[in-house]
Amino acid sequence: MLADVLARYRAAGPAEEADVARLRALLAGADDPWTRASPLHVTGSALIVHPPTARVLLRWHERQGAWLHVGGHADPGETDPLAVALREGREETGLGDLAPWPDAGLVHVVIVPVNAKGDEPAHEHADVRLVLATATPDAARPERPSAPLRWLTVPEALSVTAEPNLRETIARAARLMSTVDYERA
Repeated sequence: MLADVLARYRAAGPAEEADVARLRALLAGADDPWTRASPLHVTGSALIVHPPTARVLLRWHERQGAWLHVGGHADPGETDPLAVALREGREETGLGDLAPWPDAGLVHVVIVPVNAKGDEPAHEHADVRLVLATATPDAARPERPSAPLRWLTVPEALSVTAEPNLRETIARAARLMSTVDYERA
């Protein structure tokens, strides 16, 4: 499933092309590219947007100490990045109406390092990112008090995140919001 989605994806520049090549190699060589047992494994994530107001939703990630997008690891048996992103998005925000926007295509592929913590060694996530939209932004609720949520304009979101890869994801979503007629998408 992920190989099919990736086949339709076009990287935007040399750095992303290198990440996509590593992801393709992982898919070709791993029995389960989603397993956390691998030092490089796939994660599914999304930037949640409210197109009518051009706002994005960020979540405080305690482990990373940063405002980030939603997403994470696949549950056993999951192989569809959209399904992973939707499940994670619903779990982390309480938003039941999340839908791919403006379509179900990937918006960004990036390999990100993850620091060691406890018994878990340092590893990398091959993060496949989508954009999900909600029509009910006021219904967003954090999954726990230590993971607050913030609706932000694009400039505000860019000001609170220092991660270059997330800044790029936000910029790509902003371009979509400025060019897509959300009422027809």
